[in-house]
Amino acid sequence: MADNKGKKIIALNRKARHDFFVDDTYEAGIALFGTEVKSLRQGSVNLKDSYCYIKNGEIFSTGIHISPYEKGNIFNRDPLRERKLLMHKKEILKLHALVGQQGYTLVPLSLYFSGKNVKLELGVCKGKKLYDKREDAAKKAEARDIERYERERSKY
Repeated sequence: MADNKGKKIIALNRKARHDFFVDDTYEAGIALFGTEVKSLRQGSVNLKDSYCYIKNGEIFSTGIHISPYEKGNIFNRDPLRERKLLMHKKEILKLHALVGQQGYTLVPLSLYFSGKNVKLELGVCKGKKLYDKREDAAKKAEARDIERYERERSKY
């Protein structure tokens, strides 16, 4: 993925990293209407429970909730409509081959402004089992305990 220079993060999908192992990430543009972009600038978007799929050589995202722009009147679109993602054909074919493998899915990880364009970070993910989630929680708790111990130890 590109560096953080010129990036303004709009929304993160924290639940995706909790529920999935992220194997690879890709950057895609997203086709939006004017009132949707204005709503994104206000930060009213939710990526939870969203996913992407490939159909007829094109890639779409569904479940991304962009709240209607409050001053948008008749130009507002459906908040949960499918949105087309913009990627090179080679990348789409590569993703189609990866998703074709058993257990892999495409999950939006974050939405951000790159300059004036809205970009979506896609993750090629594999689902976690319950014991994987417990193991991750145990590792985080252990790391917190070690850090706390080091902090207490450095005071004296």
